[in-house]
Amino acid sequence: MGHPQLDLANKTCVVIGGTSGIGLALAKGIAQAGANVVATGRRLEQVCAAAREIEAVGRRSLVVTCDVGNSTSMERLLADVTGEFGSVEILVNSAGITKRMPTLDFPDKEWNRIIDTNLNGTLRACKVFGKHMIERRYGRIINIASLASFVSLYEVAAYSASKAAVASLTKSLAIEWAAHGLCVNAIAPGVFRTDLNSALLDGTARGREFLMRTPMRRFGKVEELVGAAIFLASDAASFVTGSVLIVDGGLLASGVNQ
Repeated sequence: MGHPQLDLANKTCVVIGGTSGIGLALAKGIAQAGANVVATGRRLEQVCAAAREIEAVGRRSLVVTCDVGNSTSMERLLADVTGEFGSVEILVNSAGITKRMPTLDFPDKEWNRIIDTNLNGTLRACKVFGKHMIERRYGRIINIASLASFVSLYEVAAYSASKAAVASLTKSLAIEWAAHGLCVNAIAPGVFRTDLNSALLDGTARGREFLMRTPMRRFGKVEELVGAAIFLASDAASFVTGSVLIVDGGLLASGVNQ
C-alpha cells in the first residue's frame, strides 16, 4: 500500500492536452494513483482513445473535447465534468505547441498562435477551473513549464517566451489563490522525446547537444514525470505552492559535464 497522502482516490482530475505525449502519460499516471481522469484535447478520436486507456486501469473517464483558445469551450468542459463527477480537484495544463524559426523571420501570426495556446490557454483554463476550486476551497493546479522557462533554446523564441511566462503566471496565481485552499505549481520537464519534438532531437546536432548537457546522458521517458505530478496533485503537497519542479536529468544544474 502506498502512502495515504499520495492516494488520489475519490478525486477528479482534468488533463488539458491529455491525449498524447506528456499529457497522456500524466493522465494515465494520475489514474493509476486513484483519481478519475478526463483527458481532453481538440480531436475527438484521440480523446476517445485516451478515455479507453484511463478506463483500462479501472478508473472512470469522460469523452469531451475542448479548445484552450476558447473560454466558452473551457466553461463547457467544466460543466460536463462536474455534471458527471460533481467536482474537479486537480487540473493539469499540458496543451502546448512550438515552432523553430529564426526570430527575425517569425510571422506575427505564428508568434501569436504559440503565445495564445501556451500562455493564454493555460490562463483560460486556470481561471475557469480555479473559480470552481475557490468556491470549494480546495484545488491542485499543475502547469507544464519547460527548460525554456529558465534558459533559452535556439530559434524557439516564442515557445521560450511563453514558457517563461507560464512559470511566472504559476507563481502569480499561487499567491493570489493560496488563501482559498488552492496549490498552484508547475513541472518543468527536461528533454523528453515525444511526437512533438522527435524531428528536432533524433540524430540532430541539437539532440546531441542536449545529451551532452544532460548529466544522465539520455532523454527522459514521459513516465518519469508521473511521480512529480502525483506528488503535486496530492495532499502530500499541501504546503507546496508557487513552485516549479524541475525533472531534467540534471541539465539545469550542470555547468561542465566532463
